[in-house]
Amino acid sequence: MSIQLDAEIPTDAAGQRLDRVLAMLFPQHSRSRLAGWIRQGVVRIDGLQAVLPRQAVAGGEVVRIAVADEAAPSQITAEPIALDIRYQDADLLVLNKPAGLVVHPGAGNPRGTLQNALLYFDPQLAGIPRAGIVHRLDKDTSGLLVVARSLTAHTALVAMLSQHIVQRRYQAVVRGRLIAGGTVDVPIGRHPSDRLRQSVRDSGGRRALTQYRVIERFRAHTLVQCELETGRTHQIRVHMAHLGNPLIGDPIYGGGLRLPGGAIPELLEVLRGFRRQALHAASLRFPHPLGQGEVHVEVPVPKDFNHLLTVLRVDCDRAERLS
Repeated sequence: MSIQLDAEIPTDAAGQRLDRVLAMLFPQHSRSRLAGWIRQGVVRIDGLQAVLPRQAVAGGEVVRIAVADEAAPSQITAEPIALDIRYQDADLLVLNKPAGLVVHPGAGNPRGTLQNALLYFDPQLAGIPRAGIVHRLDKDTSGLLVVARSLTAHTALVAMLSQHIVQRRYQAVVRGRLIAGGTVDVPIGRHPSDRLRQSVRDSGGRRALTQYRVIERFRAHTLVQCELETGRTHQIRVHMAHLGNPLIGDPIYGGGLRLPGGAIPELLEVLRGFRRQALHAASLRFPHPLGQGEVHVEVPVPKDFNHLLTVLRVDCDRAERLS
């Protein structure tokens, strides 16, 4: 995929950083992407190769960006995998991802991912970084994801996510009977000895903030709504485990299977068989990146999650009748 961009730097931009000026001239590309091209040596100012993103411009120069072979996700095989599309237009897709579907190809998952599916659905996504995927869900988390279908939308969505403009609400079933909601504001970073895990870190972690509220209480569990202010890896799972209320079925942070005393046999069976974290991305709300109003999509919990809730309610009702 080749890219060529030409423009004249405005005279009133004199003294500003080159990467900042390029982001203004070419808003369809992110500033970080433009900075990467500068470092690769494919940006020329008045015919001379630019060296550093921070170098100052004089104003009036002619800039040319010529990328002969931009790496694209076309190297990833397109595969006919069904997509549950809940919203689409020329610039966006909002998808309902099932539990079990990996978002990006990687070690152990070279095929059969959401990115493979997207490239089959819309081959033009090969020209967008990561086929337009701007955020991700863990393999065994279900729910909503937004995908950019244009470079302009991609740049805008990445900025909105970093500025916490995209409202993301999740539903989760946690162990324990919470009395009220609250806020968890503790930093998260890579676990010091297990690279597959994240952990709360007193030093070296990044700020992570999760707001949660109680939706429904059961006898020994609680259905909560979690809203992300930041988007760290495994954030909800780590934060709820930090509170002492890990997600049901979480294989990493759940602390193993714990069965509540006096539970009905149906609940014991469901808890033993629920082999993924009980986490669902239920709602996305954000301004359309091209100014076309607001995008708001909600999706109900999937069948396995709904069955878990149904049996929890039956168990709770039985306990109340016997009390």
